[in-house]
Amino acid sequence: MKEILVLSGKGGTGKTSVTGSLATLMGKKVLADCDVDAADLHLILAPSTREENEFWCGVEAEIDAEKCTACGTCVDLCRFDALELQEKARLKPFSCEGCGVCSQFCPEEAISLQDKLSGHWYISDTDYGTMVHARLGTGEENSGKLVSMVKRKAREVAEAERVDWILVDGPPGIGCPTIASLSGTDFVLLITEPTKSGLHDLERVADLARHFKIPCGVCINKWDLHPVTSDLITRTCAERGIRLAGRIPFDAAVSASIVMGLPLLAYKPESPAATAVQDVWLHLQEMISG
Repeated sequence: MKEILVLSGKGGTGKTSVTGSLATLMGKKVLADCDVDAADLHLILAPSTREENEFWCGVEAEIDAEKCTACGTCVDLCRFDALELQEKARLKPFSCEGCGVCSQFCPEEAISLQDKLSGHWYISDTDYGTMVHARLGTGEENSGKLVSMVKRKAREVAEAERVDWILVDGPPGIGCPTIASLSGTDFVLLITEPTKSGLHDLERVADLARHFKIPCGVCINKWDLHPVTSDLITRTCAERGIRLAGRIPFDAAVSASIVMGLPLLAYKPESPAATAVQDVWLHLQEMISG
């Protein structure tokens, strides 16, 4: 069983669209959407929820109104301005960092720290295999831990179903969620676009993969929008020893497939971009097996 992680270094490069198209080409697999802050793989794979679970992470202050005397101590001590004083002390939404100072110094012991429901994770069925995905609550943190949860559950499902592949749609950027998504991955497919910011962020996420000694390949999406920059990306990859998995041309069928809520290869398999994705998949298999 091999795990392929699709990353981009930045948002908007077409990472999820490529992941959805690859899902139609791979054999037995489990899918995982690790972009928990803004998950959207479900928009084109239309999962049917089989199992829903709560994700509890971190703590938050809780005020016992009966004990509170509105002395204002907690308001004065909170460096995050998470509390306000009305008739009683009140917690402002999305503001508490769970540091515990208010609980420690409340003279009436009216404040306690309680576990916080930070989101939900799901196991779902799609036309292309089982999918593990999640939704982080509004304004919640600890997305790296939720990513780790999704990956762990995806591997458990993959082992139970005895599949050949795990295909992971990773988060953008190079922060904690991305680092969490890299854990245990066999190969990283980096999706970039022919822009200066695309090249810059590609280099950053490639450095991250190299730091963890994970092999990677690059796919240039919409390469023909700026061939000069695409050639620069190709040369940069060659200089860094990064293999090119393929180049996907700009294709109006891609946006049309998203509107229809379908992967590109299920919507218009004969389109230029769909043909290019099939070539990417062939090159990926060669890279992983070689």
